[in-house]
Amino acid sequence: MPVEKRTPLPVGNAIERIVNEDIQSETIEVSLNESLNYILAEDIVATHDIPRFNKSPYDGFALRSVDTLNASGDNRVEFNVIDHIGAGDVSKKVVGEQEAVRIMTGAAVPEGADAVVMLEQTVEGDQSFTIRKPFNRNENISFKGEETQQGDLILEKGQHINAGTIAVLATFGYTEIPVFKRPSVAIIATGSELLDVEDELEPGKIRNSNGPMVAALCKKLDLPCSTYKIQQDDLESSIQRVTEALKQHDIVITTGGVSVGDFDYLPQIYEALDANVLFNKVAMRPGSVTTVAVAQGKYLFGLSGNPSACFTGFELFVKPAVLSMMGAHKRFPQVVQATLMDNFKKANPFMRFVRAQATFDGKQMTVKPAGFNKSSAVVAIAHSNCIMVLPGGSRGHQQGYTVDVILTESQTYEWDAFV
Repeated sequence: MPVEKRTPLPVGNAIERIVNEDIQSETIEVSLNESLNYILAEDIVATHDIPRFNKSPYDGFALRSVDTLNASGDNRVEFNVIDHIGAGDVSKKVVGEQEAVRIMTGAAVPEGADAVVMLEQTVEGDQSFTIRKPFNRNENISFKGEETQQGDLILEKGQHINAGTIAVLATFGYTEIPVFKRPSVAIIATGSELLDVEDELEPGKIRNSNGPMVAALCKKLDLPCSTYKIQQDDLESSIQRVTEALKQHDIVITTGGVSVGDFDYLPQIYEALDANVLFNKVAMRPGSVTTVAVAQGKYLFGLSGNPSACFTGFELFVKPAVLSMMGAHKRFPQVVQATLMDNFKKANPFMRFVRAQATFDGKQMTVKPAGFNKSSAVVAIAHSNCIMVLPGGSRGHQQGYTVDVILTESQTYEWDAFV
């Protein structure tokens, strides 16, 4: 078979082609407690006002502002306490002249009162207190509907459900949440050189690290996934296995078998599936031979067999596709800028993605390569918390340059500002 000619596509254009495909997961309902990290499939509206009533934002005393007008440091004004209410309780008393009700944070302001005095601003007696300053009408009161009114749009279709989203849904009594179903993923690590993790090493063989790594990346997104094996490294077996995986899953990811060697079958597999190839070469290092196709309304990702290139391909291409299928508004990697702390002398004819370590000291973000950085590197992935993005057409980067960084791990940044 002649070597296939491939034209490099800019990374941004490649991602755009993926998310522009009209492939969307079905809508399902999940319980509120199971909805974390799903994407909302419908707009959510407020079922009542927030706050539902005029309430106190502080512990203190509810009183009439008119009774405080003459208060000063030289003329402390006294109030009699006629009731005591906690959050969830409602006073049956009507506040009159020089009267007040002891009130807790969140409790409804009693009838007759139009201001709240914070506890710290009083000097308490047995059944009374004094103040030394006047208060304005409506001071220290949270008003009914000031945050949200019934019928207001509070959450939008396509919004990611996080802990804050769940708090909002709970506030308004939503117990069953409309979401987009998470796509299922088939993972196929190809290559006659691969051994299972538990196998003893043999001459010319390596253990399959890409399969478990991609499975872990899928689980990080809460995606159901299954791993498939190709029993015989031949075209017929490969087509059969990919076809089987495509029937059972929404996304098929193959790793390896995407270059232009004599034993790489991916182009013929896609041809047998009548797949539409979105691109088969990207202007990037590592992972330039990444291939993405669509067949039967499903994505097929051909990621590099090199671990670092495979990892980068998942972050750049698979993740936006998953989020696009789930109708997410925010589909693309989170990018920040950081100061490069080491020289990186390698020339970049294409955009280069380097496994790196980012550190934030409370003032600035800095970054440096995580270690050995050839596309076949695997150890550097374990020591990285981000991917450093170096533009193409450069002859390397010097320490002190400002570079773009894709954050891949949110929990490993160093910051001692609170220590």
